[in-house]
Amino acid sequence: MSQKFEPVYLQTYRQGKFPEKIEKAFRILEKCVLCPRNCEVNRLKREKGICQAGFLPEISSSSPHFGEERPLVGLHGSGTIFMTHCNLRCIYCQNFSISHLGQGYEVSFQKLSEIMVKLQKLGCHNINFVSPSHYVPQILKAISLAIKKGLSVPLVYNTGGYDSLETLKILDGVFDIYMPDFKYSQADVAQEYSRASDYPQKAKLALKEMQRQVGDLLLDDRGIALRGLLIRHLVLPQGLAGTKEVMFFLASEISKNVYVNIMDQYYPCGEVSLHSPLSRRITQEEYSEALKIAKEEGITRLA
Repeated sequence: MSQKFEPVYLQTYRQGKFPEKIEKAFRILEKCVLCPRNCEVNRLKREKGICQAGFLPEISSSSPHFGEERPLVGLHGSGTIFMTHCNLRCIYCQNFSISHLGQGYEVSFQKLSEIMVKLQKLGCHNINFVSPSHYVPQILKAISLAIKKGLSVPLVYNTGGYDSLETLKILDGVFDIYMPDFKYSQADVAQEYSRASDYPQKAKLALKEMQRQVGDLLLDDRGIALRGLLIRHLVLPQGLAGTKEVMFFLASEISKNVYVNIMDQYYPCGEVSLHSPLSRRITQEEYSEALKIAKEEGITRLA
């Protein structure tokens, strides 16, 4: 299966659709509404909104990564590019120095394309953009340049789940694998911990669009992801992630065959105060309950 598989963006490129997608995406930057924040700043003039991203792409690191989900890592790792900044403001972010403090550096579109090809040459099974939502135009431009250099592995859109439908529709035919978080099911919790009360609503719409584009996760005969949707759900203390509602939504409105990574690695960091419900790790009982909930909803493809 892996020998016959061709990433969708190569067909899109041959059909001559990239220039239109790139133009449409950069047009959004003039009054930026790339994500649901709708800051409306002119990023073409390097104005900055909530995410603090400007015109050129910024990255903090790029390397083969072996800490991602098994279908992405395979034998040779996921070619991970950590984009600097983030459109969510999660107070407990485990990459706080990158997402909040802006640790990273600007690169040209040409350099970003070269990084992709270098990771492919190192044997990585995919190119994995972490926190790409606020850099979609720049990434599209770099992908088009990388294709000319021989890029041919699947592309992963590794997002916090706070994405706009308009932007995702531009990406139709570009990304083979979507890997969004589904962080919360309740608006008040999303507001308190990520400053985004509309997160549950926007994430649901985004996940539906991602599923429409790529479907359930498809693996090759080695168990390596080729195409499809892979969802992450981080279990939080005291049930704050709303796992029951999240799993019900996934089973009833996405697919019971959806691939879900229910994560147990939460730990207090970032701006979490000592008096916050988030000031402790989750218990084994809380994690076991989350797994039980998923299985009760009929979700069995669990990482």
